[in-house]
Amino acid sequence: MHTTRRSLVGGLLALPALWSRARADEARSPARLFSREPAPITAPNQVLNVMEFEPLAREAMPPAHFGFLATGADDDQTVRRNHQAFSHYEIRARRFNDMTHLDTATTVLGARWPSPLYLSAVSAMRAFHPEGELAVARAAKSRSTKLMLSTGTSSAPEDVASARGGPLWQQLYPMDDWSVTVGIVRRAEQAGSDAVVLTVDSPPGGRNNETLRRAVEADNRHCMDCHPGNSHDMWRRGPIFAGLDVSRVHGLAPTDFRVAFVDRLRAIVKGRLILKGIVTGEDAAIAVEHGADAIVVSNHGGRNEETLRATVDCLPEVVAAVRGRVPVLVDGGVRRGTDIFKALALGATAVGIGRPQVWGLAPFGQAGVEAVIDILNRELAAIMRQAGTASIAAIGPQCLVRSSDG
Repeated sequence: MHTTRRSLVGGLLALPALWSRARADEARSPARLFSREPAPITAPNQVLNVMEFEPLAREAMPPAHFGFLATGADDDQTVRRNHQAFSHYEIRARRFNDMTHLDTATTVLGARWPSPLYLSAVSAMRAFHPEGELAVARAAKSRSTKLMLSTGTSSAPEDVASARGGPLWQQLYPMDDWSVTVGIVRRAEQAGSDAVVLTVDSPPGGRNNETLRRAVEADNRHCMDCHPGNSHDMWRRGPIFAGLDVSRVHGLAPTDFRVAFVDRLRAIVKGRLILKGIVTGEDAAIAVEHGADAIVVSNHGGRNEETLRATVDCLPEVVAAVRGRVPVLVDGGVRRGTDIFKALALGATAVGIGRPQVWGLAPFGQAGVEAVIDILNRELAAIMRQAGTASIAAIGPQCLVRSSDG
């Protein structure tokens, strides 16, 4: 008994020395000897991929503003599925195709673009960075990238067009006063917009944006100090409405989007008319029959509906219904150049990004947006080489297989 007790006591007394040797051995391990804490990211060229911009944007914004950007409908499952669905498609690598000359350029509605990537409409961008849409427009100019301007822009369309140095696409939320809708179209055309993009996935009546509501509660400011009344009443303060009589506007047009509205708009739009928010073949066929020059497969980034259908999964049936009569564009969940490639392989003519441009804008302004564009275009070129597709035209359904896990 005494021997056992002495052994136990001796073992306990030896533990500090054993721990010390273990710590010394651990300190000499390669992982400890040669590791260091990564330096904080202070410039956009230090960011390796688009997703890495998101936490930087969150840090750069007030909680409510980040919540406005990030929110989906209900529990945000459609937001997540928009991106997750890209993993359902695998890319077939080719080894013996001639890749001497790789060209990412494409033609969209008669205009040559250096890449099929474009910047989709995002409202109120000065909520994310003081220069807002102007910084984004300058980035679009420096990268020769098409820019779609929101009806909810926080900068005048003339100023944004000047900063872009070329024609914009004007996204349109139709107001319940037709004269105001006409006024927006005319102002956009006078500012040099060569297309009006009618959003058809935002019916009035509100939506359940739980993430935004939680973010507002986490913000120590009172949001109504800056947004008196209805926080979505863009017609009361938006620059694009300046000079228009909005006294009879109460909200968005009460549309279940009867084709009569599309016909009426088609009759006044002098340039291209694009319909954004189409996710079924039936609606795509109707849109083409009633004068749409292009279609954007979009669910508003999952903000307005919780259908759980990712836009990339909606794309094939829309392409099939259109039958090549007009270009089909897509947005929603694009985070990688491989996502762009997959959308093109499924029939898209061009691919838009919304939230990612703001992730770059918020912490770094114009340079951050440029970095997002550069990363996506660089990744697109890389996967084109791996897939043996030397041109955008070479990308097609033969480049993909459906994942067994999807």
